[in-house]
Amino acid sequence: MLKRGIESDRNQDCTVYVGNLDEQVNEGLLYELFLQIAPIKNIHLPKDRILRTHQGYGFVEFKNVKDVEYAEKVMSGTKLFGKNIKVNKVGNNAANNDNLDIGSTLFIKNLDELVDENLLFTIFKQFGNFFKNPTIVRDDQGNSKKHGFIYYKNFKDSDNALSKMNNQFILNKRVQIDYAHKKKNGKLVKHGDETERLLLTEAEKNNYNI
Repeated sequence: MLKRGIESDRNQDCTVYVGNLDEQVNEGLLYELFLQIAPIKNIHLPKDRILRTHQGYGFVEFKNVKDVEYAEKVMSGTKLFGKNIKVNKVGNNAANNDNLDIGSTLFIKNLDELVDENLLFTIFKQFGNFFKNPTIVRDDQGNSKKHGFIYYKNFKDSDNALSKMNNQFILNKRVQIDYAHKKKNGKLVKHGDETERLLLTEAEKNNYNI
């Protein structure tokens, strides 16, 4: 029997995010569509608390993790009621790629060579909670390459840090800060688009790790 709704035991490694959904799309239609790919365990369309209409995105959990990548490749761009849907993987793979797949990760450059990880932690902790402590990219001898990454848990905090600290001086250098890049379809693209923000918000609400 198909399960619906938020469940604490959902396996995010077997789950895809489905975005840009027309208001006419319902759980049954989404089930029938993705059942063409593989057996489905769970369908969830977050709904507005007052209107009880879905918010233009949802989650499909497959029974097997091997089906997730195939669903992303095959179903992304499929047209439903005149809209091309977006399909993205949900999982913990970002943690194995220097966290560059986490949307609220900032890239900071033009660092003074005397700036270390502890100083970055002290400065940027005031804007919110970290997913992991800031890091500075270093050469084989441990010398700073004058750029690094700041890993926030959510976009509210990373947006705040970006607006307050970009083009500000840290020690003797004016730093530049922007969202980190990731590889998508073989190209480098910047984080922070609508899809990632919805994903991270939904994951945070339901205690998922993206």
